[in-house]
Amino acid sequence: MSMLVFHKLLAIFVTVALGWIAGRMRWLGQGSPGSDPARTLSNAAFYIFVPALLFRTTARLDPSTMPWGSVVAFFVPVVAMLLVVYAVQRWRGRAPTAGGDLEAHERAAAAPSARAIAATFGNSLQVGVPLVAGLFGEKGLGIHIALISLHALILLSVLTVLVELDLARARARHEATAGLLRTLRVTVRNTIIHPVVLPVLAGMLWNVTGWPLPGPLDETLALLGTAVPPMCLVLIGLSLAYSGTGGGLRGALVISLLKLIALPALVLAAAYWGFGLTGLPLQVVVLMAALPTGSNALMFAQRYRVQEAEATTTIVVSTLGFVLTAPLWLAVLGAIA
Repeated sequence: MSMLVFHKLLAIFVTVALGWIAGRMRWLGQGSPGSDPARTLSNAAFYIFVPALLFRTTARLDPSTMPWGSVVAFFVPVVAMLLVVYAVQRWRGRAPTAGGDLEAHERAAAAPSARAIAATFGNSLQVGVPLVAGLFGEKGLGIHIALISLHALILLSVLTVLVELDLARARARHEATAGLLRTLRVTVRNTIIHPVVLPVLAGMLWNVTGWPLPGPLDETLALLGTAVPPMCLVLIGLSLAYSGTGGGLRGALVISLLKLIALPALVLAAAYWGFGLTGLPLQVVVLMAALPTGSNALMFAQRYRVQEAEATTTIVVSTLGFVLTAPLWLAVLGAIA
């Protein structure tokens, strides 16, 4: 692994450590249920900064320049893995019976989607960009950036639909009187009026018009978007300070193995034997799949108040594990090439 990538990983851990120090020193508050700095920071990212990034990315997307072969070869197996993890977690989970605590129903309903995003959503920006740039140069980075432009749009949109469907079912089960029409209406409303899906749809509509974003608006959105990576890293540190790393360690280890070993193996098999991808495009999509779990997994967990400690631990464990698994996948790709 190049020194550039090592320095980027070190910078990530230092930024997380700063968030941890801020949490331990209680610089942002005591972390009580009524005043949780980590949740406040997460809400700011989820409702302000991430929507700005998603809208700008979608509005500026140029379909004619996309390497669609690499895009399909990456996202088909990744979405398949997401759906498998989600389905297994739903099958293993036990839904609460009718009545009882509504929050318990909602936490149980959101858990499968929270684990699915942790097992599939990689740190494509802070780790992926320097890794690909250092290894493959400008050509490889161009493919990687194309994948990044659709990464959150596709995975978060799919997961939002899944989790909102499950939440609607959970609320209907709790109330025991909600009809099918009402359940569908609530699901559609909550799926569309959502800080992930709504900016994506708005960006698509803007893109269709062919209009460029006005200069001041583009600069504002770009500025807001640049806050997402450091804010998410500090958020991880804050969550570690308030919840510790022991929460969900066993689950975090399993999810990290899925993310670092199973997902890149699946993408390699699908891209190479299924879609006939070779050379540089194959190397880029496999390394994209091999990246550690990204901070969006924690934001998603905090949004739905489920598996927060496990998501935090997964990010830390998978990032540490990436130091060992990245050379492994580079060796495998070198042997294939």
